[in-house]
Parts: sequence; C-alpha cells; structure tokens
Amino acid sequence: MEDNSYVVKMNGNGVNENNSLNGVNGKGLNGNGIQHKTVKGSVYKSKQKSRRQRWNIRPSEMSINTLNPIRAIVDGMKLTPNPEKPMIALSIGDPTVFGNLPTDEKVTQALKDAIDSNKYNGYAPSVELEDIQTSKNLLLSSLQDVVLTSGCSQAIDLAITVLCNPGDNILIPCPGFSLYKTLAVSLGIQVKLYNLLPEKSWEVDLQHMESLIDDRTTCLIINNPSNPCGSVYSKEHLKNVLSVASKNCIPILADEIYGDMVFPGCKYQSMASLSSDVPILACGGLAKRWLVPGWRMGWILIHDRNQIFGKEIRQGLVKLSQRILGACTIVQGAIESILNDTPQEFYYRTISFLKSNSEICFSELSTVPGLTPVLPAGAMYLMVGIEMEHFPEFQNDVQFTEHLVTEQSVFCLPATAFEYPNYFRIVVTVPEEMMVEACARIREFCQRHYRPCSQDSNELDQ
Repeated sequence: MEDNSYVVKMNGNGVNENNSLNGVNGKGLNGNGIQHKTVKGSVYKSKQKSRRQRWNIRPSEMSINTLNPIRAIVDGMKLTPNPEKPMIALSIGDPTVFGNLPTDEKVTQALKDAIDSNKYNGYAPSVELEDIQTSKNLLLSSLQDVVLTSGCSQAIDLAITVLCNPGDNILIPCPGFSLYKTLAVSLGIQVKLYNLLPEKSWEVDLQHMESLIDDRTTCLIINNPSNPCGSVYSKEHLKNVLSVASKNCIPILADEIYGDMVFPGCKYQSMASLSSDVPILACGGLAKRWLVPGWRMGWILIHDRNQIFGKEIRQGLVKLSQRILGACTIVQGAIESILNDTPQEFYYRTISFLKSNSEICFSELSTVPGLTPVLPAGAMYLMVGIEMEHFPEFQNDVQFTEHLVTEQSVFCLPATAFEYPNYFRIVVTVPEEMMVEACARIREFCQRHYRPCSQDSNELDQ
C-alpha cells in the first residue's frame, strides 16, 4: 500500500514548491486520485464521507443490558392500596423511612465536627485513609488494603469489575441481592445461581455451588448476614465455603454490609478472619449498621495473606476508584469518630428492636395457613414461603403480593425479585405497632383466600 502522506515545501512567498501536488492534469490530485489541501504548510486528505441524512442516536449496549429486577417487577405490578386502610410498606430496605430508627448522636456530631473544621471541603483520596486503617472495627494489614467507595453498592461494582471480564461468570446466591446480577449482566458477565437451603436456615448448598464452577468462573459472592434471608452463617459453614473456594482457586467477594448486625445467640464471623489462603474482597459501609444509607460511605477491604491478588488487583481497584471520585469527603472526615466512638448501647438497641420485630412477625405468621416463615438470625429481613397450591386464585408470588396491597394495603416484596418465586420478603424495621397490624392484615388476607387441597379435605373427612 502506498504512503499518501506528503512533505510540503513553501518558498519565502508562501508558494508551494512540491510539484507532486499538481498531480494528474494539474488538478491538485496525486497518483491515487486523492485531493490534498495545504494549510500553513500541512497537507490534509479530503476523504469522501457519506453524510448522515437523519439523527440516529442509540443507547449503549451497557445501558440496554442494565436491568434492576426489583424495579422491573414492582413497576409492572398493579399497586392500588385499599383506601380504607393506611398503607404499610414492608418492602423498603431503608431503615430510616419511618423515623423510628435514628442514628446515634455521636454519629451526627462527628459529621457536624467534620463540617465545622473546614478541613473536608475539597477532594479526598479514595484509598489509603488512615482513619479506617486505625479503626478497631475493621481487620486490615496495611493502608493499601482500603478502597473507599460511594456506598457498599459501588464497592460491589468495583470488586466485580476488577475480577471479571466479559464472558467470565460469577456465582451468586439464590435467593440473593438483585444488584449482583444487575451489575454483572451489564458488563457482559454471566451469572450462575447457587442454591440456598431454607430448611437449613438458608445455608449454601455446597455441592450445587461447586458443580457450577468452570474455567471461566472468576468470583464467588457470599452475602453474610443475608439480604433477603436474614441468615447468619456459622463459623463451620463459612469454613466449608472457603474450602470449596480454595479447592477451585476462586476468589471471594464477601458482601458484609450487615456485618455484626446479628441477634443475641449468634456470632458474626467475617470471611477474611477464617481464610488462610483464599483472597477476599470484603465490601462494607456505614449504611445499615449505623443507619445512614444516604451518607453513601462504603469500602472494599483487600484481604490477601498469600499475595495471590498481588499488585495488579490493588492497582486495578485504585484505577477504577479514580474514574469518579465518589466517597463523600465530609463523611471521610467523620469516619474515625463514627467507627471508634459510637457507643455499644446504640448497636444493642438497634439489634434488640430488629430481633423483637422479627420474632413478632415469625410468631404471627407461623400460625397462618398457607405461609411458612423462616426465622432470621440477623440483618433486617425475613423470608416467608407461600404454599401456592392453597391459593389457587393467584398464579405466583407477584400476584399474591399485588392483591395483598389491593385488599389490605400491605406491601411485601415478591421474592421473584430475588430469583426465588413463591416467597416474599418482609423488612422488619417498621415500628412495632405497624408490624403487629401488618401481620394481622396478612392473616386476614390468607384466611380469605386459603383453599385446602383435595388431599387435605379427605384427611379432614376421615
């Protein structure tokens, strides 16, 4: 292929001395018929381009592939509350909605002090924050092991993005937090769902999980304590999960946003505290334990005892975190005090309230025909199974919960949003009197629509 570039000589009067530009027939064409223009001693090719005849702006593939299952399902539901009954929303995973769970005064004072200091009005680093490293609440080995993010959601986003390429696959729990799939699919990453076992308090089906691993599996996500299940894994079970990861050389993304939000009688164990070789990206934040989800402060803690991640994963996370400076500088200025000085009494009051509401809900719904609640051990949620064969008027959990809104003005999130049909999730952060009222309405709804199966009828006749 010929090189069509030219060096243009200009004489003192600005006249072109390069005769090659006269080209063919003196028409300013070179031997290939390409016209050249001379501007201040430079030559530009004038290419023939097809001009667009009309506007044609299309959304990117990433935006097309981005879908929030919860929004898709809820937006498609016909939610018309009963005007004679005030609405009770048991569907929103925001502990601040009803105003009954304020954060501690120490937390708000720490933020006020950060503002008043005038030290935190500029940009701040997204990594290597000393205040987090020195916190007694977090287990770290060095400053380089911390990446600050805009909430735990961004932490999960960065962790998935740094570990996976399009065409890879990740393992996520079923039922599980819908954001994992939303983020992965938008990046061209395949999602494989491993089963949780409700009859074993939502423990991982280890055999099923391991059967999904192949040579393109790049990440295993473990959510403990769990949204939507409210489960808390034992030390022994977590070690079994780590054993599968170690055997197959799969790193773990540990979503621990509900870390330490466990009820009395249970003990929370971080994945990193139990791992001897499996590298872990632990994602957390202030949102749930400190009851400030709107403050958007999250983090990734890099646990890599054997340097399996090495410098590359750390550098990758740093680069990704610098695409957009997300973690609020003022909250960064308050974080040392928040993590170290929040009184234990605050945590105790929050946990006691959540446990009490969970027990009320479980106790009330356990005696409702056609429902099977699973007792939680932490977090803010409770899952309830629907024996759909006893509710023939409804095709699925979406219709069941839709009609529950229409008749009783109680909204529970259908678990189809978590890839787990015929269940619904209840958020237990509502005031106690609302929880009691909601359970009474659910009971009334089920009593009205419950139908015994033919086998049940025969047993009653006998």
